[in-house]
Amino acid sequence: MVSIVSSCSITWFIFVFFLYISLNLVSEVVADVIHLRFQGMEVVLRAPQDATQALQGLNGLCLQALNITDEGSYGLLEAAHYIKGQLEEFSGRANSNVSVEVDETLVSGSFNMIFLGHSISLAYRNHTNILVRISSAYAKDDDPAVLINGHFDSPLGSPGAGDCGSCVASMLEVLRLIIDSGWVPPHPIVFLFNGAEELFLLASHGFMKTHKWRETIGAFINVEASGTGGVDLVCQSGPGSWPSLVYTKSAVYPMAHSAAQDIFPLIPGDTDYRIFAEDYGDIPGLDIIFIIGGYFYHTGIDRLDKILPGSIQARGENLISLLKALSSSFQLRNAQQRADIIIAGNGTQEDRPVFFDYLSLFMVTYSKKTARILYVLPMIFVLVAPVFSMSSNFGFLSWFTGLWCIFKGMVLHAAGLILAVIVPAVFAFLRLLVSNSAMNWYAHPWLALVMFVPSALVGLLLPKAILRDSLANNLTTIDKASKEDWASHWGSVAFYATVTLVYLYTGLGVCTLTFWWAVFLILTWPVFTISVKFFGRHLLRSLLGYIIPLILPIAFSLYIGGICIQFLIEKMGMFGAVPEPYGYFVSDIIVGSVTGIIVGLCVGPLIPIVGSWLSNPVPLQLLVQLSVVAMALSSQFFPYSVDAPKRLILQHTFQTTGNYFLHSSYDLGNADANTLSFVLKNAPEAAKQLNIGPMFNKEGANYSDERTFMGLYPISRLFSQKLTFPGATEDIFEHYHNLPRLFMTEETTSSSHIRRVHLELDVGSLQEVWVAVLNITGPLASWSFSEKELPVPEQVNGGPLSYILRLSGSSSENWKFWVEASSFEALNIDIAVMDQRLDKRAIKLKQCFPPWVDVIAYSSFLSSYVF
Repeated sequence: MVSIVSSCSITWFIFVFFLYISLNLVSEVVADVIHLRFQGMEVVLRAPQDATQALQGLNGLCLQALNITDEGSYGLLEAAHYIKGQLEEFSGRANSNVSVEVDETLVSGSFNMIFLGHSISLAYRNHTNILVRISSAYAKDDDPAVLINGHFDSPLGSPGAGDCGSCVASMLEVLRLIIDSGWVPPHPIVFLFNGAEELFLLASHGFMKTHKWRETIGAFINVEASGTGGVDLVCQSGPGSWPSLVYTKSAVYPMAHSAAQDIFPLIPGDTDYRIFAEDYGDIPGLDIIFIIGGYFYHTGIDRLDKILPGSIQARGENLISLLKALSSSFQLRNAQQRADIIIAGNGTQEDRPVFFDYLSLFMVTYSKKTARILYVLPMIFVLVAPVFSMSSNFGFLSWFTGLWCIFKGMVLHAAGLILAVIVPAVFAFLRLLVSNSAMNWYAHPWLALVMFVPSALVGLLLPKAILRDSLANNLTTIDKASKEDWASHWGSVAFYATVTLVYLYTGLGVCTLTFWWAVFLILTWPVFTISVKFFGRHLLRSLLGYIIPLILPIAFSLYIGGICIQFLIEKMGMFGAVPEPYGYFVSDIIVGSVTGIIVGLCVGPLIPIVGSWLSNPVPLQLLVQLSVVAMALSSQFFPYSVDAPKRLILQHTFQTTGNYFLHSSYDLGNADANTLSFVLKNAPEAAKQLNIGPMFNKEGANYSDERTFMGLYPISRLFSQKLTFPGATEDIFEHYHNLPRLFMTEETTSSSHIRRVHLELDVGSLQEVWVAVLNITGPLASWSFSEKELPVPEQVNGGPLSYILRLSGSSSENWKFWVEASSFEALNIDIAVMDQRLDKRAIKLKQCFPPWVDVIAYSSFLSSYVF
């Protein structure tokens, strides 16, 4: 008995080692693809030759000051000047066959929108758009054009090299190459350098409402960044199928998946895509976004040196190829031509097709109609599987018995996948009960795999270890392979076929992965059967007959899973939103659960056969022990680093009335699972500056109310914790001679008792205003914004109905507007004016935080009025 166990153990360890090496090699290839390591910065004829030089030039300006391209800062004007200078230089090099027209516009307007699930109204003035139209010298003014859009403003407190200096650099280099190469676009191409995206898509709205070229746009590419490189993913496409079909045929390094559009709405944030394609236009287009490098997204370290190598080059090649394809397409139509087609009754849009790239090597695409046919086929194979696997005494009862065994195999497989999600989540929860910090994997993504993959494998294997003996007890007619293998394998096929059909008829695009797993599992079965016939069921060589045919879907699953888990871990640093005490657990549970999903996706299909080798006490005990050790060791790793910083909001708040200060405070906003108490405990210099003693804890803390962070609404709703500490105002008039104030200039009453109050907002001596936010409560009936249409009112924590208005844009004049009340009841207006400047004390406090904390700091002036 001892020799048998020893032999089995040796064979098992050899198999596990082989499986580990194989998966590791595939994972390394996938990691190279995700981070574009295969694409160097070498010069190629068809691609931008100096993309990094353009980025260096723009970012050189960006780094002159921290907030160089923030709205309201002087640096934004310098960035606009740089871009316009480049455009004028390029236009001077154009040959006589090409017309280059440069246009700089200041846009103003107002509109209502839903952002992050909250209803707000936006009013703006004097935001800068810089455009260039390149066309044939013989092109007409109304010829349909292709638009490529990228923004040069950056988020508050960020240099913006990735988001979105990288976009501007790519666009400049694509434009330079077009002009220097002498290529004449078949249709005009418009480059829109957008000066106000971070303030909730304002500049693109201004273009769509006011610009002379807006009606000519027949297709668009929106270039964005949610990180500093890596996969340049097509996250949204449409309306219709044309944009994605053009992409699949023309992208040099295709990076797209139709399922991304189903997932994108779940991610906090938005892009200009919605302005062009949905809210204020029906222009067909693509939303292409850098999604790796999210540690630096919207932080003070979003610098040039953080751009992932190869990303700019790959994006440039894709953009040039796409622009050539779109501008030469016969389906390119301006707004009038699209409207005429709809009037003629030929305007039905085709459904968005199913498409995905395979490791950025090639694209697979097919129509929804084709998908409806293809996705039914695996279930047909499942239904006929008992027929081809039985001996000559086939009958209805034996067929039904075979289906029953397949059903049990499907339930067993589903149970394993569910437990693969639950078990890591349970381990994560238990670890946090005895740990002093959450998210220890945040700065060490590999640690998440070490912590959660073994426990996910335990969950996968448990059902098979417990119930496999009862899987095929009644199956007596199968003679080509073991009953257990047959039922487990076809049960897994049935599971993926069922999930595919469910996804198909709910309209979700993620069914592509389950469909292809079902297809490859069907094709793998005869190969495995033959290998068993020649080598026997218990030899490693027979298992190769099962694993090798599945290498392609394993690599694809690792590719999708690798992107998802990397993106998720990086975004957990700004997850927020869940209050204590639950928020402390949520991030680890989510990452553990998603890791379990990815393990199930990548390894789950192997379990029907490979699980027979692994689902015994020895490997299960080893996996449990590995999980426990990994969980214990993880607490020795600090959650953050300089390159994976803790995000912290520092608001220097001033409560004012008229031109007087009432009091000030330092308000801290937290964006992830680790509390502000954790930060201050590990930042003693900052705690000392805030006059916090060593015994400080959350029980003795003072919490900021919702009104305090009104200037960031609705982003402030993502904060998981907000604390306030006393501030000082002794030297404030050294910085501000006049404070923001709202005052009435006129009041009239109509015959129907509607009061109209004319108001002016003066921002005082504030020089770098980011935004002013008004919260109006009371009997508001109308106002002078958004074509006199009110947004849907908001209600925060059971308070009164509020109408939220955000004002942005610099001007020497006050904001002038009117509001109407439906009764003589008072209108209450709370105002927050955000200034990017800090006084000396706030600057010193910011500098006291350690390097692993990224502090976004600003001043906010709060005041209240009754009219």
